[in-house]
Amino acid sequence: MISGLSNASMINRSIIKHIVPITRNLLPGILFSMLLLSSCKNDPNEINALVNKGTMQEDKAFDVTILQSENGHVKVRLYAKEFVRNDLAKPPYVDMKNGLKAEVFNDSLKVESTLTARYARYYEKQGNILIRDSIVVVNKKGERLNTEELVWNQTAKKVYTEKFVKITTSTQVMYGDGLEANEDFTWYRIIHPKGIVRVDKSEVPQ
Repeated sequence: MISGLSNASMINRSIIKHIVPITRNLLPGILFSMLLLSSCKNDPNEINALVNKGTMQEDKAFDVTILQSENGHVKVRLYAKEFVRNDLAKPPYVDMKNGLKAEVFNDSLKVESTLTARYARYYEKQGNILIRDSIVVVNKKGERLNTEELVWNQTAKKVYTEKFVKITTSTQVMYGDGLEANEDFTWYRIIHPKGIVRVDKSEVPQ
């Protein structure tokens, strides 16, 4: 997970492939010229929609690795297949699409937990990350969380959801609605438990 990404992280540019920048100074001029030529035919709402669409996207990259560190130690390594930064949006955000994986490390650089999902949106100014679709979190004990949506609050260093959750441990499977947990998923609480199923350890997926 990506605590303090806006201030402490760095994008390893040596492994970013196929960067597609859109020049912010050039693009509005091109659009303005096009709109002058066609203003007598276009509806004002269509013109505004075209300008907003054209100037929204600032930077795009594929196969991105992001490292976040604290006190000289790497804390999080995030892989994103598609990375899109929209600084002109209100509020600005970064989209991570088509699959992502995050690894959380302890001070000895051992993996404490991993998170995989299909999509995430990071609001840098608010310090919130919205993660969606096929989320799987696994901690160092092998406990597994499955859900469809998580919100990660960087200030509180916790993750939350109001959606249905399933937690699988070595001895049981727990179900419920809503969850809060710390960043590395070593502590968690189901807000509205629905049931517990005892399982044989050999039946728990690895």
